[in-house]
Amino acid sequence: MLVLEEVPRPEPGPGEVRVDVVAAALNRLDCWVRRGLPIRMEMPHIGGADFSGVVAAVGPAAERWRIGDAVVGYPRIARPDARPGRIPFALLGEERNGAFCESLVLPEQNLVAKPAALSFAEAAAMPVAFITAWTMLVLRAGLHEGETLLVQGAGSGVGTAAVQIGRHVGARVIACTSAGKLEAVRALGADAVIDDRSERVAPRVRELTAQAGADVVFEHVGAATWPDSIASAAPGGRIVTCGATTGAQSALDLRLVFGRELRIEGVTLGPIEALEKVLGLAAERALAPVIDRVWPLARGREAHELLERGGVLGKLVLEVDAPASRH
Repeated sequence: MLVLEEVPRPEPGPGEVRVDVVAAALNRLDCWVRRGLPIRMEMPHIGGADFSGVVAAVGPAAERWRIGDAVVGYPRIARPDARPGRIPFALLGEERNGAFCESLVLPEQNLVAKPAALSFAEAAAMPVAFITAWTMLVLRAGLHEGETLLVQGAGSGVGTAAVQIGRHVGARVIACTSAGKLEAVRALGADAVIDDRSERVAPRVRELTAQAGADVVFEHVGAATWPDSIASAAPGGRIVTCGATTGAQSALDLRLVFGRELRIEGVTLGPIEALEKVLGLAAERALAPVIDRVWPLARGREAHELLERGGVLGKLVLEVDAPASRH
């Protein structure tokens, strides 16, 4: 259940800073957290992994930031007690309270400077989607100029990021999305678009590539698209995945995997250097977050409901009332 209520303002400890949030963006992760995940989390729980804001207080021994600095959050927080076999990081808004609030505290190393060229809403819309897409395509798949990229779910936040990154590196981009988003996705730089509700995706990809298939497949939709993603990959192709929105269980023809020598990699976010890179490219207007709409924080429940229903192009952003001191 989502409610708007008052909680004590957090104070930064050693090596931490408190940030007054100006804007926070939604991700599918927030819906999964709200439904309940098999993890420990602070209760009452505050969701939200993506945010931008202004440094409001600095804890002891924190030296990187000054009060008034405009910053963007990096959502992957190192676990000081990481054990063998356990993922060595937690995500903001998942195991610890997140950014759908007026103020939050986090380690000083989990902030990067907000480029002056970006609004707070634009900056807040970038971290999870663009870090993940950059890590998947550039750092893991090694997508390069002249290759063919297939983007599943291209109208989502991470999908719109993937289309733009593919265009940026010089790949040929084939984008799959619903009918209402086709032209918007094409305008982002897709060379071809497929209506995945009315067209058979794998045969269409084969047709568009003279039967060669896609060198890289960007997957995050899950069960509904995995068969087409496997069937669309070229021999020696790379499939990178970061999500399972439509379900985690899917039939997998292993003969296609070993017969075509496919490589499959999973990604959860990526390094802070990826955030710095994509923010820099956005400041140069080489990349741009796609924002469907911006609402006040008080309408967070409506934003969750809209994201659940589908039809959102890119990201939904919540804004906190900003005092005059923010810039």
